[in-house]
Amino acid sequence: MTAARRAAAASVARGAAAASASRRPVASSVALLLPLIDEAYDRRAWHGPNLRGSLRGLSAADAAWRPRPGRHNIRELVVHAAYWKYAVRRRLTGARRGSFRLEGSNWIERPGSEASWKEDLDLLGDEHRLLREVISALPESRFAGRASAGEHSAARLIRGIAAHDLYHAGQIRLVRALAKPRRPGAGDAS
Repeated sequence: MTAARRAAAASVARGAAAASASRRPVASSVALLLPLIDEAYDRRAWHGPNLRGSLRGLSAADAAWRPRPGRHNIRELVVHAAYWKYAVRRRLTGARRGSFRLEGSNWIERPGSEASWKEDLDLLGDEHRLLREVISALPESRFAGRASAGEHSAARLIRGIAAHDLYHAGQIRLVRALAKPRRPGAGDAS
């Protein structure tokens, strides 16, 4: 077969594949992105523990343990994850800055009581739920264009917050593993 015939055959094959692909139903961005953030946060996933799963069984004392002075503890990681869920939601909606439930931004130190630890876990869950509501309500046209605030598309922000949850889930598992030999009963990292 000559090079010209191979090129023509390849072109026909590409055209047939494109025509076939255009007849397949395309999932909406919401249908693709909501399961992504849910698997990263609290739904069963192939990769192992997600963010919520990495926190299972931790006491306030376990969550307050610090690997070294100046390093983040699990409490701070939880509030940080909640803050960035809020930040993505705010960027998607154009809401004003400074409306996060806690005073401060990004890295916020928290007291070590069991009650405040439960409040932090509730805050994380609430921010995830609110973010889901915003994503569910976005029209399809908003996913490709820039979010209300910033230079990134809505889809990129949403994929990013899923990656952020998984990154910190792994970090929390590592902190739990580091704490285990030093503090017997400091949360089972398995």
